[in-house]
Amino acid sequence: MELSKELNINSNFDNLKRGVFGSSLLMKMKMKRILAILVTGVIFSCSGDDNPSDDNSMTDAVDFDREAMLAHWADHIILPAYTDFLSQVNTLETAANAFVAQPDAIQLESLRTHWETAYNTWQKVSMFEIGPAESINYRLNINIYPANTDLIQMNIAQGNYNLDLSSNRVAKGFPALDYMLFGLAANDSGLLAQYTGEQAIGHKQYLVDLITDIKSLTTQVKNGWDNGYRDSFVTNSGSSATASVDRYVNDFIYYYEKHLRAGKMGIPAGVFSGDVVAENIEGLYHGELSKTNFLIGLNAIQDFFKGKHYTSEATGPSLASYLDALNVVKDEVDLSAVINAQIDQARASVQTLSPFATELQQNPPTTFLEAYDEVQRVVPLMKVDMVSALSIMIDFVDADGD
Repeated sequence: MELSKELNINSNFDNLKRGVFGSSLLMKMKMKRILAILVTGVIFSCSGDDNPSDDNSMTDAVDFDREAMLAHWADHIILPAYTDFLSQVNTLETAANAFVAQPDAIQLESLRTHWETAYNTWQKVSMFEIGPAESINYRLNINIYPANTDLIQMNIAQGNYNLDLSSNRVAKGFPALDYMLFGLAANDSGLLAQYTGEQAIGHKQYLVDLITDIKSLTTQVKNGWDNGYRDSFVTNSGSSATASVDRYVNDFIYYYEKHLRAGKMGIPAGVFSGDVVAENIEGLYHGELSKTNFLIGLNAIQDFFKGKHYTSEATGPSLASYLDALNVVKDEVDLSAVINAQIDQARASVQTLSPFATELQQNPPTTFLEAYDEVQRVVPLMKVDMVSALSIMIDFVDADGD
């Protein structure tokens, strides 16, 4: 399978966040920074504020407990999500071992079901790329798609691969498992032959190693939260650019814009390139998972915004309640309500679609692009209106024109 230009989309996004691109892009970045400084200067000069250097004067004056919000995020959303995901990965590992011991149609179906469940659950934790996850590039190691099938086959044939190498990120994680469980052959009998014939040992070992790698990475992240990071995350409750609220709000918006909106919809639909690249959908070989995964990810975004507990319908201190405490309105409506309503509209639009693979066969994929537009409309509400109200500065560079 020939690598597409979009192969490392998630990697490119994260590199972009760190400023690792060509000179032309750097020039655009500099121009955007200059423009942002000029606009900020105009805002300050026109504000009439006696103390314009105090960016957080509005949020500091409101009686809202940031530390309580951070504790709620950690204890009722983030840690329970990691616990659930690790449990699903353990179940997936058990199913893989059963399949390796007896590679038949029944065990294959069981393994596929547990892979899908774990992949669905991954959508609920992918947004938490901060602290331990950020330090090991967790998302890049779990979900770069589409997988590089040539590299996977080479690894299996040679047998001396190292999944810790960054060069193997495109040959592991859930997309690699997607290929190993659905894409090795045109039908199930042909796929099972790969696990029972001359190549069986290599295929079985690679399958198990892929899941072991996901489990190891997830265990590292969860242990990091359990053994110190949770407390430092919660107590770092100030209002500076390095404080937990400011940092995570940036990561939250970055995930929504770059990985959910662009990675799952915009890039396959050719929004940024002008050409539909249907082979860049998530769950390519499964064929019908990309829409489901998108909606699970969108629901997780909204649940986090509302402060909904991971394991129940209860809610706690959240970005929505923070905006309400600040009495932030847009067009005479609470901004929190406006954001929630637009997420609801985005969800409704995506729900009307067929599986993404089917939608992208249309030329042009008009209905898909209309749904994408509804998803896109959330971005400025969070990236402009919300961060402005919370006195948070965006710390990543936008190079796709939104």
